[in-house]
Amino acid sequence: MEFTTTHFSTTTLLWIGFALTLIGYISAKLLNQRFPKLPLVVIAIVFVSGLLALCHWQYQSYADAVAPLFNRLLGYATVALAIPLATIRFDELPIKRLSLLLGIATLMGGLLPMSIAYGLHLSEPTILAFATRAVTTPIALNVATLIHAPLTLASFIVIFSGLVGAALSPLILRNLNDERAAGFALGLAAHAIGTAQAWQRSPVAGEYAAFGMAVNGVVTAFWVICVFS
Repeated sequence: MEFTTTHFSTTTLLWIGFALTLIGYISAKLLNQRFPKLPLVVIAIVFVSGLLALCHWQYQSYADAVAPLFNRLLGYATVALAIPLATIRFDELPIKRLSLLLGIATLMGGLLPMSIAYGLHLSEPTILAFATRAVTTPIALNVATLIHAPLTLASFIVIFSGLVGAALSPLILRNLNDERAAGFALGLAAHAIGTAQAWQRSPVAGEYAAFGMAVNGVVTAFWVICVFS
């Protein structure tokens, strides 16, 4: 039996969805404190999915209900990432090496998945959606609009890649002791979700993840729009 949305107003559904999301997040936070190696964002998604299943509320209906609030909050959160950037000592950064790493990551983050999609003989709009893989969701949706890629698919690709990056980061980065490098790698590979994971690792990793995500987003958006729009 599905969750009956016709009996509730749009505002009521929004706050019900917000409450379920908050409960899922708090539950994930408590579990993460006990098992810190488990990625918080991934756990929260599992909890929210479970709550939706218990309520028999279809995901699409839930997403439509909370989109007006969460899309706005997502924009604010993305802009707020500029705050930790102000604490980074850019005069101490190895600019040449970081620029080379950023260039490789930016190109490979978009071109490699596009090449795989092309090799699988997917449609042109679908291939273009993979160009947004390496940037955070707000930027990806705007880029997808400009290059005429499917917005839903672009959003899914970005979120899924972020989840995979966050989930595998404790394993991949377990022997990396430089918090700056670990954070920068998470920001490049897993964008916003990776940045959230980096903040769990340490404040330094979080700052450099925000830096990597922001610069990568700007550079990727620039070349993707120039080439494909």
